[in-house]
Amino acid sequence: MNGKGKVAIVTAASKGIGAGIARELAREGYSLVLFSRSEDVEALAQELGGIAVRGSVTDAKDLDRLVATTMERHGRIDALVNNTGHPPKGDILAITDDEWFQGMEMVFLNVVRMARLVTPIMEKAGGGSIVNISTYMAFQPSLTYPVSSCLRAGLAAYIKLYTDQYGPVGIRMNNVLPGFIHARLPPNPANAATVPLRRYGTTSELGQTVAFLLSEAAAYVAGQNITVDGGVSRGL
Repeated sequence: MNGKGKVAIVTAASKGIGAGIARELAREGYSLVLFSRSEDVEALAQELGGIAVRGSVTDAKDLDRLVATTMERHGRIDALVNNTGHPPKGDILAITDDEWFQGMEMVFLNVVRMARLVTPIMEKAGGGSIVNISTYMAFQPSLTYPVSSCLRAGLAAYIKLYTDQYGPVGIRMNNVLPGFIHARLPPNPANAATVPLRRYGTTSELGQTVAFLLSEAAAYVAGQNITVDGGVSRGL
């Protein structure tokens, strides 16, 4: 198992995509620290033999506590998966400043803050891997999700700069860009019809991609935006 003896943090891990990723990493042998506001994360952590930390990805103090708890329990952090919920959406001109700032904290600053916390730990250990869960709309913007589209395009740039700085010390950061994933709500047939594979992806399929990127099999993959969308993206 690729993750045997290694420690991974997964945020927003109580359900949906985060829980699916956690299950795949558990199968790979990682010791897990799962983070979420929901009490459901405690049951999942117990099921997977990991530990749970309650808190929000938008609260810097909660993120500090997450990393501190991981180090107290395990003394190392080999892998980090920055997953989060959905930022505000609506008409592009009707979205308030507060909602834009809320989105910034949820989908961009969470990555920046966690990178500040875990990079010195990974650098001291001689390397590590970080995967951020983004969206295919980072490169194919949608008026339905303007906040997510704009800020995750910024995240695509961030990982390039991070890789320039920390690739030389063995830390890899990549983004995974999901399309329609069957997480909690039933698949929408109209959306599925737009996908060349004519179906939604599963959280397990997404989790397997994340597990690959965290593994030594992806040791030469860094600073990349990996789309997992069944072919729905039209960019070349």
